[in-house]
Amino acid sequence: MASTEALLPVTSRQDPLSESRSDQIPETRRKRPIKVHLAVCSGLLLIALYVTLIVTHDGSTAQNGAKDETSTESRARLAGVSEKSNDRVWRLSGDGKTEAFPWNNTMLSWQRTAFHFQPEKNWMNDPNGPLFYKGWYHFFYQYNPNAAVWGDIVWGHAVSKDLIHWLYLPLAMVPDKWYDANGVWTGSATFLDDGSIVMLYTGSTDKFVQVQNLAYPEDPSDPLLLKWTKFSGNPVLVPPPGIGAKDFRDPTTAWKTSSGKWRITIGSKVNRTGISLLYDTTDFKTYEKHETLLHQVPNTGMWECVDFYPVSKTKVNGLDTSVKGPDVKHIVKASMDDTRIDHYAIGTYYDSNGTWVPDNPSIDVGISTGLRYDYGKFYASKTFYDQNKKRRILWGWIGESDSEAADVQKGWSSVQGIPRTVVLDTKTGKNLVQWPVEEIESLRLSNKKFHMKVGPGTVVPIDVGSAAQLDIEAEFKIKKEDLEIIFGEDSVEADEEFSCQNGGGSTVRGALGPFGFSVLADQSLSEHTPVYFYVTKGKDSKLKTFFCTDTSRSTMANDVVKPVYGSFVPVLKGEKLTMRILVDHSIVEGFAQGGRTCITSRVYPTKAIYGATKLFLFNNAIDATITASFKVWQMNSAFIHPYSADDL
Repeated sequence: MASTEALLPVTSRQDPLSESRSDQIPETRRKRPIKVHLAVCSGLLLIALYVTLIVTHDGSTAQNGAKDETSTESRARLAGVSEKSNDRVWRLSGDGKTEAFPWNNTMLSWQRTAFHFQPEKNWMNDPNGPLFYKGWYHFFYQYNPNAAVWGDIVWGHAVSKDLIHWLYLPLAMVPDKWYDANGVWTGSATFLDDGSIVMLYTGSTDKFVQVQNLAYPEDPSDPLLLKWTKFSGNPVLVPPPGIGAKDFRDPTTAWKTSSGKWRITIGSKVNRTGISLLYDTTDFKTYEKHETLLHQVPNTGMWECVDFYPVSKTKVNGLDTSVKGPDVKHIVKASMDDTRIDHYAIGTYYDSNGTWVPDNPSIDVGISTGLRYDYGKFYASKTFYDQNKKRRILWGWIGESDSEAADVQKGWSSVQGIPRTVVLDTKTGKNLVQWPVEEIESLRLSNKKFHMKVGPGTVVPIDVGSAAQLDIEAEFKIKKEDLEIIFGEDSVEADEEFSCQNGGGSTVRGALGPFGFSVLADQSLSEHTPVYFYVTKGKDSKLKTFFCTDTSRSTMANDVVKPVYGSFVPVLKGEKLTMRILVDHSIVEGFAQGGRTCITSRVYPTKAIYGATKLFLFNNAIDATITASFKVWQMNSAFIHPYSADDL
């Protein structure tokens, strides 16, 4: 197949729409040169030939989750989306050379979460078009109704009054048109000035070309938005010249420009440069492509699920996507197809030419040392403005870390993280702060308070009963005398190179760490997942604090990816070290310093399950004594089930 990654003509005045299905594509604002007609038609012919080869090679759909060892990679990658399976990572880790762990139904049943959103069965991935409408929070999601592996993607749909208890609704959209025949993929909702809703989403056509489509509620008076109508003129956008047929996806929520037009951005790439294309529209049916890009970063690869939104520099409330002004910064976030990491950066948006400039180019979007929403398992995230409570809410897809065979055996795959509020950290001005929505606290049951000093090399069992569903809030203080001794000792070397990933995990002892909690542990600690702080001494004799989660000993199973996650967390003068941990069976979410650094991990114990699940406090520092003050709540289960007339 001929390359579809020619350089993007940024200054081109060519129309972005191709000739494919020209009878159904809206009229455009610029004429196409004849050469472009020929080039595009030739490109589509080559794509069609390539698709024929794909179908011939692997054209079957998995039945009941059955597949060969590489079929998921073929389905996802050849369809033009990021890899969805961990099997390749597991095989490369070395454990894949041995036979997979013999999971049984008792173990697998325990893994299902109690208060995180997930479908009744089968596969789920990206959050789509979240919104609040007529008293209901709506959540749409990428869903395979036929199996626990990626494929046959439709839009699942659920509603809630509080973002915690959910009712499953009928499927919102299915692939029933040529322009989404191979999948109704990720999209976003926009509220128009009159309060009506439009939904833009990516469709994978019958020729595996990624196009953008328009849909809207069939009955705007229906608070449940049960039925959706696809625009008869779809697709409204197709890949412009220079953009690959499989490199054009995930339109954002639209925002208003100063001239009164609506503006969206769509992720793509040019060779190895990740880019966000920009389009203006007045009716969401016809579009004008900008000659410039919203943003681009070399060597970051394909940008998926781009998000763009304002944050206040002075207030802690969220902002509508169209807000701009001197007290506003703008966030550009992209999901990196190559690494499956969500990166964001803070910067300044220029409405006049539709460009965005990062405050700090050294930590630009997609750069490996740049900012992340979450330093664990968290991808394809999407925010929306909740006009009900004047807040911006972040959803994130939490995929599995086990083998695909285990997912097929248990009959489901993936959960969504607890929705988080997201604001600019007004104390640092250099990062976002994320925190679980306040509604999650409605699930708190009995709690116990603890205050204890823990010496070096100590592990303390915490008596909270079964520890599979917990909410933990903790403060830590390092003994002042220990800090003075350590900083006065020349023998305690500075550790500028420490990282959670390369630091050896929670068993490697330092002068000031690690210390924290071991969650989802069995009594003997043969299985446990430490969530902890590690404090290092910098060359300037100042503290540098890291927040980490170590899953390397979380399970005896071998067919699980078990990394050490984490990153540096800013700690300002006078602040205590604080963390919050949500434990819900096979998912652990950690928040340090009020949400400056967040880590989500998937955990699959074989022994630390049901009543055998325990909680421990530990201090593995060599020299420091810590004081820990914390509360532990048992958490109730959320009410998540199919809707009925009685529920409404």
